[in-house]
Amino acid sequence: MQAQDELKVLKERFDAKIGAYFDVVIERAEKEDALVAEALRYSRTLVLSGGKRLRAAFLYYGYIAANGREEEQIVDAAISIEFIHAFLLMHDDIIDRDDLRHGVTTLHRYYADMGKQFFPDKDTEHFGNSMGIIIGDMLGAFGNDIIFRSDFPLELKFQALSKLQDIVSYTVIGQARDVYMEYKGEATEEEILSMYRNKTAKYTVEGPLHLGGILAGAPQALLDGFTAYAIPLGIAFQIQDDILGLYGSAEHIGKPVGSDIQEGKITLLVSRALRDGTREQQASIKAILKLGERFTERDGEEFRELIRVTGALAGTQELAQTYIQEGKESLEKIREQLHPRAYEFLLSIAEYMTKREY
Repeated sequence: MQAQDELKVLKERFDAKIGAYFDVVIERAEKEDALVAEALRYSRTLVLSGGKRLRAAFLYYGYIAANGREEEQIVDAAISIEFIHAFLLMHDDIIDRDDLRHGVTTLHRYYADMGKQFFPDKDTEHFGNSMGIIIGDMLGAFGNDIIFRSDFPLELKFQALSKLQDIVSYTVIGQARDVYMEYKGEATEEEILSMYRNKTAKYTVEGPLHLGGILAGAPQALLDGFTAYAIPLGIAFQIQDDILGLYGSAEHIGKPVGSDIQEGKITLLVSRALRDGTREQQASIKAILKLGERFTERDGEEFRELIRVTGALAGTQELAQTYIQEGKESLEKIREQLHPRAYEFLLSIAEYMTKREY
C-alpha cells in the first residue's frame, strides 16, 4: 500500500462528507442569520481548499486496526476530527497573524478586509479576529456534534467525546507553550520537543488513532500500542513541517515560506542553531527573528544558510529519522493485534515520512 495513494482515495470520501455536512449547517444558519451563513460558506471553501485529511485517515484506520466493521459509519464519524482541526487552525491563524491557509485568505483576514469596506471608521482587525474566533468555536461544536449524532453505541460515543476533549486540551497546552517560547525568544530542546508532543503528536496521530480504536471497542493494550507508534512519528512530522516551512515552497505549504521566521518562532532548527552557532551566527539569527514585518526574502536566504552552516538542518533531519524508526519498531510490536490493512497503512505512512521531500 502506498500512503499517498490511499490518502487521495480517502480524501475524496471525506471531502464529500464534509461538503454535505456544511450544506446542512449552512441551510440551518440561513434561517437564523445571513452573516453566519455567509461565514460558514467561506469556511467550507477554506476547509475544502487543501489538506490531506491525515487526521481523519488515522481515525479511520484506528477503527479498522481494532477490527471495526461499520465502514460507512466510521467514514461519517472520521470527519469530526477535520472540523476540530479547522476550529484550531482558525484560531491558530489569528495567533500567528497568517493571511493565507492552503493558498486561500484566512477567515479572520477575509473579514478584516471586508470590514475596511463596510466599517472604515472602526477597528476592522478586531472585527476580523472576532469573526475568526466565533466561527472557529462553531466548527469545534460541529466536530463534537458529528460524533454525538453517529450511530455507534452510546457508551463508545461517550468515551470518544471524552477523548476528543483531551485531544483539544493537550493541543492548547502545546499552543500556549509555543506562544510563550515565541515571546520569550528562547527555549531548550526539551521544552520544544514537549511542545511538539502535545501540539502535534497527540493531536495529529495519537488522538485520531485512539478515537477510531475507541469507536471499535479497542482494549487499552492496543491503545497503548497506538501511543508508542504515534508519539515519535508525530514529533518527526512536526520537525519535518518546520523544515518545510523554511526550505519548502509556498505552493507546497499553502502559506509564505519563512512565515515562522517572521513570527519569531523558536523551532528545533532555531534552538539547535543558537546552541551550536558561533556568537556572530547567534547574533544574526536573533536579529532576523526580531525583524517582524521588516523581514525580506534576502533575510530568509541568510537565515536558511545560517541554519545549514551551524549543522542544525542536518541534525534535525537525522533526529526526525530516528523518531520515525522508533515509531516503526513500536508498530512491529503490535502487528499481530492489528487488522492487516491498518498495519499496511500505518507502516506506509512511516515509510512515506522517511522519504518526505523538503
